[in-house]
Amino acid sequence: MLDEPRSGRLASWGNALLAGLVSPDEAAHRIADDDAVHRVADLPGEEAPVGLTLALGRLRRLGAVGLRVALPVPGHPLGLSGPPEFNARALEAGEAVLATGAGLGLVPEIYEAGPEGGSGPDVHVEVVWHCLPVREAPPADVPSLGEAERELAEALRDATEVLSKLDVAGAGPVAQAALEAYRARAEAGRQVLAPGYPPRAVRVLELAQRVGALIDIALPQAPRAVGEHGGAVSSSEIAARAEALRPVERTARRAQVAAYNSAVEERERRGR
Repeated sequence: MLDEPRSGRLASWGNALLAGLVSPDEAAHRIADDDAVHRVADLPGEEAPVGLTLALGRLRRLGAVGLRVALPVPGHPLGLSGPPEFNARALEAGEAVLATGAGLGLVPEIYEAGPEGGSGPDVHVEVVWHCLPVREAPPADVPSLGEAERELAEALRDATEVLSKLDVAGAGPVAQAALEAYRARAEAGRQVLAPGYPPRAVRVLELAQRVGALIDIALPQAPRAVGEHGGAVSSSEIAARAEALRPVERTARRAQVAAYNSAVEERERRGR
């Protein structure tokens, strides 16, 4: 969770475009970020995949008034509204974007080429967003910004306490180094959300990413040897951490979705 989801960039900068706050070219550039290219497939009225600039304009003409994020995992369809086919595709990808007003959703499929284990400029990344029908219904389990902020403050305390109790190696210098690297990226000019989002949404998203950083540190992708970085990480310990941190991870994901969706929520409140 240290890195923002692609669905977050699409929703954030797509919302700024729909609100007239950025140009189509800037929105497309910000959404693609370090990826080589993004295309949208199966868009109504288009026979072949199209670029982001054209796709966002087409969604607007199809009635889209805002873009919402979904970050589902098994057992938690966060941000989804159906039907089952779309939910299944979004669950497989772990993320999706719902175009409010158009009855359409976008699910990313990632294609990578480059050396095994490579990263950054060594890897060529292409993203195809598959467009499918969605239900115009309230998304599942998305809190308000206020709720998310309160839950996150408690989750951050819980995450820190769990790391300490489990004697996680990353709870000390390793965790601090990772968090410092995250802060350095932010101070270097990384824009967390596009124009048009309330300051509270930026606060909530940054805190959610900090909580996510702690979770990522606590749950390494590969076991480490005993004594490395100051502690042992066996498969049983990783399972124990995952169980203990599951509620914290759920809270962080809910907060991310609340932050990304807040621009649409605010626009709908003003329109009532």
